[in-house]
Amino acid sequence: MTNNDILRRLRFIMDYNNSAMAATFALGGLVCSREQIIGWLAKEEDTVFLALEDQALAQFLNGLISSQRGQKEGEQPIAEARLNNNIILRKLKIAFTLRDDDLLALLLLADFRMGKAELSAFFRKPDHPHYRQCQAQVLRNVLKGLQLKLRP
Repeated sequence: MTNNDILRRLRFIMDYNNSAMAATFALGGLVCSREQIIGWLAKEEDTVFLALEDQALAQFLNGLISSQRGQKEGEQPIAEARLNNNIILRKLKIAFTLRDDDLLALLLLADFRMGKAELSAFFRKPDHPHYRQCQAQVLRNVLKGLQLKLRP
């Protein structure tokens, strides 16, 4: 999944318009124009398409966390320069206040079965012996489960 795909899915799940998208980016520390948002949401074959960089998606996810859970007091989190599926999954877990059982239920909604031990491996530190890279299909099914739960 590309960053643009993730942004498009989150926009649909949250039922955001362009103003709400801009506000969420601003909460994460990125001021963006309407044209940028349209470019990020456009399909790859469109002429206005803009590739969404990792840091911009991280700022959107940080803004999503702030909008869902409230602004954090003091220093705001710094957006990661490089993202992977594990970091994205962790940020979604925080934003939607999901526990492991909730994530497993979302995966079941999307007809994807996974054990609790497999899921917890995604949230370990990379140098841990049981750490596992989150595959795109897991992230895709979590987003699908969120969509089915929040926008049936």
